[in-house]
Amino acid sequence: MGLILSIETATPVCSVALHKDGNLLGVQELHLQRSHSEFLAVLIRDLVRYAGYELKDIEYIAVSKGPGSYTGLRIGTATAKGLCFALEKPLVSIDTLQAMAYGMSRYFQGEDVLLCPMIDARRMEVYCLVADASLNIIESTAAEIIDENSFKERLEVKRMIFFGDGASKCSPLLSSHPNAKFIENVKPSARDVGEAVYEMLKNNLLEPEDLAYFEPFYLKDFQAKKAKAAF
Repeated sequence: MGLILSIETATPVCSVALHKDGNLLGVQELHLQRSHSEFLAVLIRDLVRYAGYELKDIEYIAVSKGPGSYTGLRIGTATAKGLCFALEKPLVSIDTLQAMAYGMSRYFQGEDVLLCPMIDARRMEVYCLVADASLNIIESTAAEIIDENSFKERLEVKRMIFFGDGASKCSPLLSSHPNAKFIENVKPSARDVGEAVYEMLKNNLLEPEDLAYFEPFYLKDFQAKKAKAAF
């Protein structure tokens, strides 16, 4: 299937990866606030060069489409679409939480557990989905306000694995349940995007996006912050 360049910018992590026929060639990541606009193009250029290829050699460009940071998603999508237009390459996308679940599933193959990736959506709200270890979607991506009764019925019958930057703020409310397991320091990665997209393309489960109309999956409307007083 050739080279797949993957871009992940849904959170403060700025991540790019390069796969060939499903095998990881390299990944570059910056875990810095507001790094996307300044460094994303540089990371892409250097990664492709270090792997011994040129941009024209890429077959697919994959992007994590959200939900997540409005600004991060906008930058990642604009960069991906610009490359696709310039190189005349197809754009494919995947739900950010679905890619996170794919990455976590490699550690729970064959186990009867539920995976719940979470992305912080401010206050006690998170973006989350629920999937089993075979990546069958049990609950589709949604914005949820978490309280002590969240996932109560599912936790009564199955072990649930919570992870992502939204999970840490939910831990005080849910971690007392014996079936709730929280895994720390799990962040979205372009590596997971590329591997998931490869499998989906190989199994004819993914179609290229329409470049003219593709937009990120923001899930919620953008809310501008109030400007701070100058004095």
